[in-house]
Amino acid sequence: MSQAQAAPIETPKWVYRFGRGAAEGTADMRELLGGKGANLAEMANLGLPVPPGFTITTDVCAAFYEAGQRLPDGLKEQVEEALAAIGDEVGAVFGDAENPLLVSVRSGARASMPGMMDTVLNLGLNDVTVEGLARRADDKRFAYDSYRRFIQMYSDVVLGVDHHLFEDILENYKNLNGFSLDTELSAEDWSSLIDQYKECVERERGEPFPQDIYEQLWGAISAVFSSWQNARAKTYRRLHQIPDDWGTAVNVQAMV
Repeated sequence: MSQAQAAPIETPKWVYRFGRGAAEGTADMRELLGGKGANLAEMANLGLPVPPGFTITTDVCAAFYEAGQRLPDGLKEQVEEALAAIGDEVGAVFGDAENPLLVSVRSGARASMPGMMDTVLNLGLNDVTVEGLARRADDKRFAYDSYRRFIQMYSDVVLGVDHHLFEDILENYKNLNGFSLDTELSAEDWSSLIDQYKECVERERGEPFPQDIYEQLWGAISAVFSSWQNARAKTYRRLHQIPDDWGTAVNVQAMV
């Protein structure tokens, strides 16, 4: 008689959604969702107008470090499903050329650690979606400025390209063109700076700035988990007696 097959191992629930007057989490789930994630869940459950999003749990942070800083199997499907739910709520699509969904990726430990870990804003912008944002906002200057800010932030946080390099490019451009303030730059100026920022990334890393929005997303999520062990976060935890094994959650939320 053949031995009965073992039941497949069920993937843990790694992702908890919030938005549209409801959330999968609650205020008393700080250990799993972190302080920020638990608070967002509570506000959504109370019916407060919270931009929709989802929290990736502190259990994923533990699994990430146990696997040598690799994200666990099963997370991809849960994140993509939650992203689609955000898009349904706000009426946009992640990566869409005409109506792109943009998200923020932020940390959220059980204890407040302001400014100690990394954040990425306006994730989902690339050479195609920035044009969709410009048309939707009817404002090319706003869209191009948002994109160049995203390139600088993502390159610094995720790719390890020093943010001072981008600041130097901007200051040199302003000096050469007689500008004193950022507000004086036009859409065409920001477009030119986008090209220079991307050239800087390729020069520093030997490869282009990522245009694949899912590559951007996984890079940002991994970077936020990695920032749990950066020098300033470890120093802050030591000073405030926060255990190293608590880990951080990651909150992904629609930009509004």
